[in-house]
Amino acid sequence: MTSNQEQLEERLGYRFVKAEMLERALTHSSAVPELRANHAAESTPGLLPQDNEQLEFLGDAVLDMLASEYLLAAFPDWSEGQLSKSRARLVNARALELAARRLHLGDYLRLGRGEEKTGGRDKPAILADALEAVIAAIYLDGGLESARQVLRRVLFEFALEERGEHIADSDRKSALQEYLQGHGQSPAEYRLAGESGPDHQKKFEIEVWIGGACMASGQGSTKKEAEQRAAHTALERFEQMTSAG
Repeated sequence: MTSNQEQLEERLGYRFVKAEMLERALTHSSAVPELRANHAAESTPGLLPQDNEQLEFLGDAVLDMLASEYLLAAFPDWSEGQLSKSRARLVNARALELAARRLHLGDYLRLGRGEEKTGGRDKPAILADALEAVIAAIYLDGGLESARQVLRRVLFEFALEERGEHIADSDRKSALQEYLQGHGQSPAEYRLAGESGPDHQKKFEIEVWIGGACMASGQGSTKKEAEQRAAHTALERFEQMTSAG
């Protein structure tokens, strides 16, 4: 166990019995060829270094189950639809990325030289995947209760405090579509208006067009996020027009 890993354990609030589990969870696939070359050169005994992709797969399943359990306990009166939408928002890539950033998870990743040079420690997808892998590692090392407690601290309670019951809101694109259908209007069309920034910190601007006119625009670190913000702004404008007229 390195001092860096011990520092991450403090942030997680969990101590690993098998330090190698955490080490694997932090190992991106780009690092494996170099790690294995070093392993062979040093004639190090033991298993070859492995990446965290299988742990990501398991972590995704653990997250879904524990998020479902958490929401059922927190909101016993909610419908299946509300619970499903809330779970999707609670464990989506953006939520996982933000949780990983709160843990400074990027500081502890093992990356290949190429990925390091292109800003891999700050890439949203790598951060989100790494958090899934860490949750799986905790589950395998300490069981379901350990994973449950860590997720409550680093993800669930934070998201609930931030969003409250609005976490169950339908996504804005769906809400806009429902509004347009209900008012006999044509479906919304989303167009990429521009993008800026380096590859690991892209910013996208999306316009939402309705009936041949640009109704609103939104920006985000992903196209989906920008689309949601554009839809949100469009809905607000429709509400203002309805109130005024």
